[in-house]
Amino acid sequence: MSHIQYALVLIQRWDKTLCVRLNGALRFAALLHGFRAVSWLGDGIFWYSLMLALLLHQGRDAAGAVVHMALAGVVCTAVYKLLKRSTLRPRPYEVMSVVARGAAPLDAFSFPSGHTLHAVAFTLIAASYYPWLAAILAPFTLLVASSRVILGLHYPSDVLAGALIGAAIAVGSLAAF
Repeated sequence: MSHIQYALVLIQRWDKTLCVRLNGALRFAALLHGFRAVSWLGDGIFWYSLMLALLLHQGRDAAGAVVHMALAGVVCTAVYKLLKRSTLRPRPYEVMSVVARGAAPLDAFSFPSGHTLHAVAFTLIAASYYPWLAAILAPFTLLVASSRVILGLHYPSDVLAGALIGAAIAVGSLAAF
């Protein structure tokens, strides 16, 4: 076995082990309901509400930020859908019988986490316009990312990849704007 193959085996083992351990939190009803709520908000409701709140509170001054977030959201969705269709990675609860499904998935495949991808991109863009939002958005984004693994819908590597892709899209769009 090559060094690369060995490293991939170790990463896959870590991915599965961490997934199972985090998913174990679902045995606590309060955590299950809390992470379901966070995941549901991360479906887009939180981000659309943020954009609306910015427009209502800041008026025309928020238009640039909101348009930027919306355009980045379109790019995030296109990249996410392309990757989902090309990788076809099954969700953890489908592969490992010890992983419970804590919520209904939005689509069939696991890689990457679209919730995390969008959350990171939106957080970085919104905080670049309104730095005071970082104190609210960063913890919410971490909860969204965690919820995806805890609910058995993603492996940690799906979430990490989603975060990196979301960050790349945000940074690229900030450089372009």
